[in-house]
Amino acid sequence: LKVRVVRSSPPSSQFKATFQESYQVYKRYQMVIHKDPPDKPTINQVRLVPVSFEDPQFKSSFNQSATLFAKYQMAIHKDTPSDCGENEFTRFLCDSPLEAENSPNGPECGYGSFHQQYWLDGKIIAVGVIDILPYCVSSVYLYYDPDYSFLSLGVYSALR
Repeated sequence: LKVRVVRSSPPSSQFKATFQESYQVYKRYQMVIHKDPPDKPTINQVRLVPVSFEDPQFKSSFNQSATLFAKYQMAIHKDTPSDCGENEFTRFLCDSPLEAENSPNGPECGYGSFHQQYWLDGKIIAVGVIDILPYCVSSVYLYYDPDYSFLSLGVYSALR
């Protein structure tokens, strides 16, 4: 048995070189021990999209995200349709006081507000609204398609 300590943040070359193998061990563990389904979202199905109407990915996924938000709010929180329309979605989860900033010493994506989109079979099934700041990542809100609640997307998002 050989044990290595590998720096994950910032990611070392060893971490990058063994990431996929480590991820596969994690996924198998989750399936065997925690009975996760094999189709649980993977790292390749998660997109980090800046919250900006100037960003093409954000604009192209806005309607799908807003519709999912309304479905979640009505099913989980029993909101009425008028409580979770596009204006409410924009005010609550898109308008941010943070300004986007790219720093040479910061993360590749920069600092600011982001929607971490979880995609499965070509559709968004969950969105984590996060703020990436110089010394922390703040989870603002998570909403998901109630039809996929068996995937425990909130737990997956928190661990990720």
